[in-house]
Amino acid sequence: MLDLDAATALLWERFAPLPAERLPLGDAQGRFLAEALWARRDDPPFDNSAMDGYAVRAADVEGASDAAPCQLKVIGESRAGEPSERGLGAGEAIRIFTGAMVPEGADAVVMQENTAREGETVSVVVPSPEGKHIRRAGEAVRATSGLLGRGAELRSGEIALAASQGHAIVPVHRRPRVAILATGDELNELGSTPGSGGIYDSNSHGLAAAVREAGGIPQLLPLGADSPEALLALVQEGLRADMLISTGGVSVGDYDLVHGAFEAAGVEEVFWKVRIKPGKPVRFGVSGRGVPALGLPGNPVSALVTFELFARPALRTMIGDASPHRERIKVKLSRPMTAPATRTELARARLEGDVAHPSSRQGSGNMTSLVGLDVLLILPAGAGKITEADALDLRGGRGSAQSPWEA
Repeated sequence: MLDLDAATALLWERFAPLPAERLPLGDAQGRFLAEALWARRDDPPFDNSAMDGYAVRAADVEGASDAAPCQLKVIGESRAGEPSERGLGAGEAIRIFTGAMVPEGADAVVMQENTAREGETVSVVVPSPEGKHIRRAGEAVRATSGLLGRGAELRSGEIALAASQGHAIVPVHRRPRVAILATGDELNELGSTPGSGGIYDSNSHGLAAAVREAGGIPQLLPLGADSPEALLALVQEGLRADMLISTGGVSVGDYDLVHGAFEAAGVEEVFWKVRIKPGKPVRFGVSGRGVPALGLPGNPVSALVTFELFARPALRTMIGDASPHRERIKVKLSRPMTAPATRTELARARLEGDVAHPSSRQGSGNMTSLVGLDVLLILPAGAGKITEADALDLRGGRGSAQSPWEA
């Protein structure tokens, strides 16, 4: 049985970003660039005004004051999208608006608040030195310079920047298709009526949601009956995806048949059993075609906790996220907890400030501990009674490139 850090190290080395696909920019939100984007033009593409006011020659308004205003003749207007057709001469001004092109001959802009207009004459009462209130061409970005690096996440700011350079189509890493196989004769589809000893299948739906949150595309397979032939056919179908995740059938009981189905389908075992609670019997392997297959326990809590530990960072890596791991934070415990003697425990907790309130129901079959879940408390094996702990922050936000077990 492996320690958690050893198991995760064996798993991470088998994942890499998926190949690129080209998408319309509007469809690429939340995706990661597979190639760098380069600037196609200067930004701004021309000298433009940072204020509403008047374009002037700095020399014409030098020394301007309330007592001695400089009077200039207004000869035209420059507004965004419609620059002035006339250049500026001595003693002249051109009305200008924010974002408009600075006319030829002008080297400064006077704020409207520092002027008084009467007909075709404007009085300037505050000097405006050369370059004042002018945004120079290429001030933000130079043509052919790097715009966004490979691996950048396309959030609202990145999308706006790419659009400003005319990138209508962008190369991003493909989202992985994840086949989900829930096994067990006791499982029933939603909408059916379970018979004696039957339960509704919750793992498929919980894991599908987790896959979507991680950036993948879930594919729910039919429920897997406890039959070697049926499971083999479903595993083979699942291995046509980019990743297969199964639940149940990976422990040591007479009906834990996923082991045999994986082996018959050509999935080479990388590890089985990890010293964690919940989730000890997790199994990981890779098919002959290189498709990863992750066998999670059947208990709902164990399935989602082990998904967080193993599947989520793997999927984030596949979509190109250079920081695929949840952030590791330090929290205080609202009540002392005792770590197991031989296994690292991942305890569910709700967070208020820096104080974690562990769920009173930590059993691996009790799904109420997953509701309102903020953090997974890391209780190291053999640590005894503890009042503060490291925790994996499940609330979203930016992740870490470093595995939490390397800290």
